[in-house]
Amino acid sequence: MNKKHSSQQTLHSPVFSKTILFSTVTISGAAVMILELLGTRIIAPFYGVSLYVWSSLITVTMIALAIGYYLGGYCADRFKSLRLSHVATFAAFATVIIPFISGPVLTLTNPMGLRGGAFLSALILFGLPLTALAMFGPFVIKMATNSIQGVGTAAGSVYAVSTVGSVLGTVLLGFYLLPQFGTRTIVFCLSLMLLLLAIFLAVLDGRVKSQTTGAVASASMTLIVLISTIMLGSGFAKAQQKTPGFNVLHQEESVYGWVRVVDDLSKGYRLLLSDASVLSAIDTKSSHSLLSYQWVLGGLQQFRPQAKQALLIGLGGGHVAKELKSKGVTTDTIEIDPAVAQASLDYFDFKPTGDFIVGDARYEIRNLHKQYDFIIHDCFTGGSEPTHLLTQEMLTQLRGLLTPSGILALNYVGFTKGEGADAVKSVYKTLSSVLPNIRVFVTEKEEFTDFIFLASAEALPLDKTNDQFRVSWLMDHEYRFNDLNGAILITDDYNPVESMQLRKAENYRDVFMHRVTPELLQIL
Repeated sequence: MNKKHSSQQTLHSPVFSKTILFSTVTISGAAVMILELLGTRIIAPFYGVSLYVWSSLITVTMIALAIGYYLGGYCADRFKSLRLSHVATFAAFATVIIPFISGPVLTLTNPMGLRGGAFLSALILFGLPLTALAMFGPFVIKMATNSIQGVGTAAGSVYAVSTVGSVLGTVLLGFYLLPQFGTRTIVFCLSLMLLLLAIFLAVLDGRVKSQTTGAVASASMTLIVLISTIMLGSGFAKAQQKTPGFNVLHQEESVYGWVRVVDDLSKGYRLLLSDASVLSAIDTKSSHSLLSYQWVLGGLQQFRPQAKQALLIGLGGGHVAKELKSKGVTTDTIEIDPAVAQASLDYFDFKPTGDFIVGDARYEIRNLHKQYDFIIHDCFTGGSEPTHLLTQEMLTQLRGLLTPSGILALNYVGFTKGEGADAVKSVYKTLSSVLPNIRVFVTEKEEFTDFIFLASAEALPLDKTNDQFRVSWLMDHEYRFNDLNGAILITDDYNPVESMQLRKAENYRDVFMHRVTPELLQIL
């Protein structure tokens, strides 16, 4: 009886007040969401920001939570020597190793493709820390329960407080931490926070001084603090800037992606990268764009010689706007990522000729009250376009900003045949439901190429007698759809384009890795 009372007294020591216990589970709930959201920033540069990456992270999180809840309850009941401080220590260790293993893990999982690779990398990198964090709940429930009658109230309170912690962690990361600090800094600081929590719990538990296991845990904690502090102090929280054959001039982690300006030393190119996307590529000697589709978009005056006003959605390095400026066209620009917008100014010699707008196009175009001769839709990221910018509703809004003879130009990367060709046909079908006259040009006469859609309420004639090279090139690269079998009308209500772009995303990653380098896809 006395033995039972002693065990019960240790378990429900007065120092573990409900305030301390609920604070602990709040921290664990916040840590779960922070890790889940950081997962997109770690995996996205390699596998893109797509439905598959998000689905992989959410699935891994749910699996880890299920396993963690079960293990936490099982261990709390059967292993009296295992304390919450030990679980917190393990969570700290599992978190701190993420930056060290992310590069090898992403490279190792690459042969599995976009879906398999994204899932397995998420499982390896985040499975253990998320499982450990999920174990907090059952431990705290047992520690907060004084009798069988209080189990329901304790369980409900713990999971409610944990959910509040998840909300706080999501807001804290998305609104404050990620815009101000890099992923590495946040990962290390999260690990340190869990470590400090483990030390605090161990001290309160009174077992650090009395047991060998406590001494080992304390030594381990000290070691991890020293390693992390040294790494943070020496700048290890910043991504490595040296990649053989490349000179990283600038890098910045925004809420939309990992933005880098990189010089390819062997080829004499300057690249603007956002995660796994090449947003701009120029010859460093001539400053000419190396992306042929931008050359086509810069020549829209072949169709409307009197054009004076343009809107560019998706700035990149600003080359299209510069090309239009040389022909007397003033261009307003919309770019969602402030890091990309600033890089275009600092490293690609872009000077705005019209309104310079930073924001999401779906929101920003509602605030525009101009009429444009050209609207250029050039939104490409990570092997896939943001699908919400391809819907009939979006394109209809853009038509409302066109002059009567205005042209809506849309760049879309895709396939002329095989899997993924239906996505290109769907873009054509959706665009033709908004504007009746459409001409399509391809940059390469290959299966995988850029499609440049030009759509207008009026005809789009080309003067075949014009001996300019651009005109003859366009005539030679015009593409016609033989049929629209498999095409769908893309709307805000029905938009499966993400799943239709899987082959494109994988193919684009292969092209990137062969022409650039996989090392530039790893931010940790």
